[in-house]
Amino acid sequence: MKRVIVVAVAENGVIGKDGRVPWKMGSDMRHFRHLTMNHPVIMGRKTWQSLKQPLVGRDNIIVTSNPDFKAEGGHVVNSLEKAQEIAEEFAKMRGVEQIMIIGGADIYRQTLPHAHLIQMTEIHAQPEGDTFFPAIAQSDWREIARERHEKGRKDDYDYSFVTLERIAKPSK
Repeated sequence: MKRVIVVAVAENGVIGKDGRVPWKMGSDMRHFRHLTMNHPVIMGRKTWQSLKQPLVGRDNIIVTSNPDFKAEGGHVVNSLEKAQEIAEEFAKMRGVEQIMIIGGADIYRQTLPHAHLIQMTEIHAQPEGDTFFPAIAQSDWREIARERHEKGRKDDYDYSFVTLERIAKPSK
């Protein structure tokens, strides 16, 4: 089962500010939906709470250390390992080969050593932020696809869709 990190990252590494994404990118939201639809998605509690509603057409798996946390429309677990077990079950039921990791920063940091692919939207800007994507060891990844786009009507910035593939086998 492949683990795929799906992330939008500004040129300065920013992925969030004050619990929100610091840009409006309609094109990225459509791309995100396309990539994740019909797949299990793993996220942290803060990412879940930033959503207006559960992600429709996806199995929403939320990792939190809070044993009392409830998430209507989602599956709450207390460890990343449990999240991956459940995600694999959902993926098999849906007949898909990928589990999508959608944030936040701590979940990205924990899953990066185990990921097979990174589906990254590079935001061509340097907004202020307080949440950052972890550094990627360039020697571990190779770029296999890149599409540059000028900002659309519902986008704040120009952007690129980039696919990175792990060179070495990910750790278990």
